[in-house]
Amino acid sequence: MQKILFIFLALSYTLFANALPSSISTTISAISSNGQVQLSNNVPKGMSGIVIHNYGNGLSAITHASVSQGGGHASLLAYEAIPHKNIPNIQTEAKSGDKIIFGNFYSNALVIAPNRDVYRQVTTTYKKTWIHPDSYAVEFMKEGDTHLTLKSLKKFAQLNQVGLVLIVTQNRLLILDPISEQFLGAIPMQVNQSNAMSPFYARFGQMDTSVFGFSEKKYTPYFQSVAGIK
Repeated sequence: MQKILFIFLALSYTLFANALPSSISTTISAISSNGQVQLSNNVPKGMSGIVIHNYGNGLSAITHASVSQGGGHASLLAYEAIPHKNIPNIQTEAKSGDKIIFGNFYSNALVIAPNRDVYRQVTTTYKKTWIHPDSYAVEFMKEGDTHLTLKSLKKFAQLNQVGLVLIVTQNRLLILDPISEQFLGAIPMQVNQSNAMSPFYARFGQMDTSVFGFSEKKYTPYFQSVAGIK
């Protein structure tokens, strides 16, 4: 009986731990006149990715970014993950047969949580390469923000190759693709709402926050901030 219970718990944990989206590779099968592309496979709506063109002779390059629209279709966007004035923009047009990797950085994730205990709960449940919120906190303070926004999360994600942002709300764990700025899903999660840090959990005690004027800011309370994210 104990063995059966152990197996059940192990399976339950595995299913829960694999609930986050992972990368999907597909190809462009057709391109319409309005720039929309048809994919060889159906990809969940909201997943962002990169288009890779093969030039032959072992040479390939990223030519575009892409966001799945669902139903086997996707839109093409300019690739801006590595902004640099000295790097020329690739002028190659997307073509049938080009490879698209959706969720190319989904192995890298940032957790927005109300406190250390909840942060640890999420990071020990799921298997990802975790970008510590301290890094985001530094950029957050530099920009002078007082509450969370999709714009802020997207900018940080582009600079740090973050593929997913997991946001803890009062009763759910929201799964955000910060590049597409779309939520891919939510997982039920009961959270103790006491001891919530504002604007979010980070080890501020290890930073000289006066450099950014952090101590003078009035930050939006955590759960109010995540509820109004847009």
